[in-house]
Amino acid sequence: MKLTHLPLATLTVAAAVLATLTTTAPAAQADSPSPSQERTRVTTAFDLPGAKVYPEGIAADARTGAVYVGSYADGTVYRARPGQRTAEVFLPAGTDGRHTANGLRVDDRGRLWVTDSTAGVAVYDTRTGARLAHFETGGTGPSFINDLTITPDGTAYLTDSVRAVIHRVTPAQLAAGTGTLETAYDLNSALAPRPAGTFTLNGIASDRAGRYLLTVDMAAGDLYRVDLRTGAVRRVTLDGPALTHADGLDLAPDGTLRVAQNSDNTLTRWQVSADGTRAHLERTLTDPSLQIPTTLAHVPGRTLVVRSQFDKGGPFDPTGSSTPASFTIASVRGF
Repeated sequence: MKLTHLPLATLTVAAAVLATLTTTAPAAQADSPSPSQERTRVTTAFDLPGAKVYPEGIAADARTGAVYVGSYADGTVYRARPGQRTAEVFLPAGTDGRHTANGLRVDDRGRLWVTDSTAGVAVYDTRTGARLAHFETGGTGPSFINDLTITPDGTAYLTDSVRAVIHRVTPAQLAAGTGTLETAYDLNSALAPRPAGTFTLNGIASDRAGRYLLTVDMAAGDLYRVDLRTGAVRRVTLDGPALTHADGLDLAPDGTLRVAQNSDNTLTRWQVSADGTRAHLERTLTDPSLQIPTTLAHVPGRTLVVRSQFDKGGPFDPTGSSTPASFTIASVRGF
């Protein structure tokens, strides 16, 4: 989540909220790790070229094993092929007027979806890099298109962190190639009270059966279930601490939900009930080497985590008082 592209009025409020979020004490961690924590290994999967990448989004292509990473700083999209230690530029900065690249997904047909928080979402051919479709934010007033998920029927759902709504792009709309994002679900009445302009909805995931969406309110730490048949919205019961600062979500077919909690340098793993109404905390990993994890993608044998370094001259460090190290994607085994 970055703030510099928002209109001034929204930026002022959001910056105040961000200051509150980033100064909150991180999640507690035991003084002595459990045996299961000791088996968890955090290493580097691959590097991202560039001095000020500030990555935010990640997507894995299950067909090819390629991993795509988006730069929040300038909209560059990188690709790391299997075995590569340094990613390559797949879509250069500014491609198609893109300012940011924060939410990424590869759908079942191998198309790469990339959200631009300032504009909407675009869809690309992963073989040629050609843009296949694009959808722009409609309405008036501030908006922040953040993350997305794609359900088994090919429909994409996208969170808007400022408007607290979920947008939708259907397969028919995708075939048309262009249009305005359609608001599918408005969660304002369900969310906890908050100041105007607060960043709320962030990560989003969908179950393999296409029954529901899960999305997180990063300010309050609440997880919500949206029923895709009825439209009903309910708060998920958490058997564990609130998901404050939660950013990216990854929901596996077996109901395992992995969450990146950015300014806490924390990953949590939950088991979601069969109906998606309850989540039980199974593991917590807090490690400074995660470097402000904004999202994650679980692939066979490991979890890939975006090390944003937003606190090193990025959006969590508006004065630019700190200098980032080289930018990398972490590999976390045993989580």
